[in-house]
Amino acid sequence: MRSIWNGAISFGLVSIPIKLVNATESHSISFRQIHLGDGGRIRYRKVCELDGEEVPSAEIGKGYEEADGSVIPITDEDLAQLPLATAKTIEIMSFVPADEIDPLQMDAAYYLAANGATAAKPYTLLREALKRSRKVAIAKYALRGRERLGMLRVVDDVIAMHGLLWPDEIRAPEGVAPEVTVSVREAELDLADALMATLGEVEMASLHDDYREAVEAMIAAKAGGGFEPAEAVREPAGGQVIDLMAALEKSVRAAKASRGEAGAGAEAGAEVTPMRRKARAGAGGAAAAAPKAVGGKKSTAASAKKTAAAAATKKKATTGKSASAKSSSAGAGAASGSAKKTGAAAKKAATPRKRSSA
Repeated sequence: MRSIWNGAISFGLVSIPIKLVNATESHSISFRQIHLGDGGRIRYRKVCELDGEEVPSAEIGKGYEEADGSVIPITDEDLAQLPLATAKTIEIMSFVPADEIDPLQMDAAYYLAANGATAAKPYTLLREALKRSRKVAIAKYALRGRERLGMLRVVDDVIAMHGLLWPDEIRAPEGVAPEVTVSVREAELDLADALMATLGEVEMASLHDDYREAVEAMIAAKAGGGFEPAEAVREPAGGQVIDLMAALEKSVRAAKASRGEAGAGAEAGAEVTPMRRKARAGAGGAAAAAPKAVGGKKSTAASAKKTAAAAATKKKATTGKSASAKSSSAGAGAASGSAKKTGAAAKKAATPRKRSSA
């Protein structure tokens, strides 16, 4: 592998000549910009704003732009004269437990290779010391025009270095967490644990990029002239999960089924009856509907009685001779469509009570 930086690890008074090699590589598929009309490549040219001429890479340097727009040229010689101790040295500052490093700080990864036969012994010494201490080394180094923070650890028989972001480069997660207060029950946590246990672990080496493979297959098919676009798979629209317990239990059963395990239910220790919110709502709704219907009849009958009584009182005031039943009948007859029927029902319901009292 080609080295991108040559220097040394400073381990106290021990200096270990090393070469820095990229530990990762991108397998992303790159696309070119083309002219849709004729398929010609679209290229970018570096042009000087003053004379409008294209400038070759050999004539391009660096400069710092001031607030007023003026540019101060900066040369490689200017940067080389800076009193930076880490310009060619990975300076180890301390050793800390690996769990003290926030994964958010992780950046690019590199392999450190011993540079020459004389570097083999101190390189191996540092590697074995890191293994035995079960710690990682925190170091400073300079790369691509800036000083950086790094973490050295052992990967197999190689010392690897992870570039770290400076602590002030990590944003605080303000306004990211849910703003509402949510309580989680023990039963829900038990089912979540059961789902995690059912999903189990995975061999990281077995994971691969399905999307990249699909893009490669599409490119190969188009190159051969046999590409036929497949119908897009429509994902179901997302919605609010009403019954979290039932969703968790269903997830556990689905995970077990995908693994071919016997028993699609949740783990015995986490078996929880699904929340029956819909059932309760339906039962409650039916129970509430019946009293409402009965109550409606009672209120209608009472309204008819009041109407009949008011009519009877009015008739008594004018004639002073009508009987109570006749007044009710007259008052009910004076009411409109449904009131007449209801008054008749009220009269019919009242008749047995009069007979019993007699």
